[in-house]
Amino acid sequence: MTEMADLNAALSAAAAKVEATLDEVLAIDGAPETLIYEAMRYTTLGGGKRLRPFLVLQSSRLFDVAETSALRAGAALELIHCYSLVHDDLPAMDDDDLRRGKPTVHKQFDEATAILAGDGLLTLAFEVLADDRTHTDADVRAKLVLGLAQASGVRGMVGGQMIDLQAESRTLNLEEITQLQRLKTGALIRFGCEAGAILGNASDQTRAALINYAQDLGLAFQIADDLLDVEGSVEETGKAVGKDADAGKETFVSLLGVDGARQRANELVDQAVSHLAGFDERADLLRLTARFVVDRNH
Repeated sequence: MTEMADLNAALSAAAAKVEATLDEVLAIDGAPETLIYEAMRYTTLGGGKRLRPFLVLQSSRLFDVAETSALRAGAALELIHCYSLVHDDLPAMDDDDLRRGKPTVHKQFDEATAILAGDGLLTLAFEVLADDRTHTDADVRAKLVLGLAQASGVRGMVGGQMIDLQAESRTLNLEEITQLQRLKTGALIRFGCEAGAILGNASDQTRAALINYAQDLGLAFQIADDLLDVEGSVEETGKAVGKDADAGKETFVSLLGVDGARQRANELVDQAVSHLAGFDERADLLRLTARFVVDRNH
């Protein structure tokens, strides 16, 4: 098998395990609020690359963390990611009709249900992390909760989304776009790598190396997304394309050009991999992941 074939096989295997964990934490118990569970399951199960939980699994592997712990932390991160997509797609935000090749939650159900589904996913994520089935050490669980709260809140994804909304009415420069994406996209990717270090009680130096890797990976991922928005198709991406240009938003592609953006993404990949120099072959899939995020077509 080629290296990328190895990575694709690992991604598929991890996605199946994450899916099973998500199915378990999203079990419908027959209560009157069954509809909200249906909406939460609709948006969470059966789709997505599961890249963020994959990062949790791979970073955890570096420290011999129990797979059950890594899967639950990864599932919590994916719940946050899915909640953000549900709210992102709402009419008040991006007003999208398609996500992962199927109708968005507010189209499949209704707007109020979509809002509540997002709220439910957000809060469930922290319930999963705080459960002692995720880790027996309460201090580790508290650090996971704190880390995910910071990554998903105003100092992370939510703050980035606010800047993104403001970008519709004013022009951002490259430094501002970089900061926007470090928060909106990069913060959850950073937590994906940091979570393994938290679960494994890694040293500050080791944790910093993974954070630096994740920061470069997150920017490369977003540049690839910007390129797909320009060059991709609905069939490839499973969502609308050309949205940023239609909204008049500045992106890495609009500021650097297609070739410049692709070059910057490749530079970030090389930089990300360099941060893993202190790890052995157990980090090889993380190294390959950096290349995967810029070569993907969805």
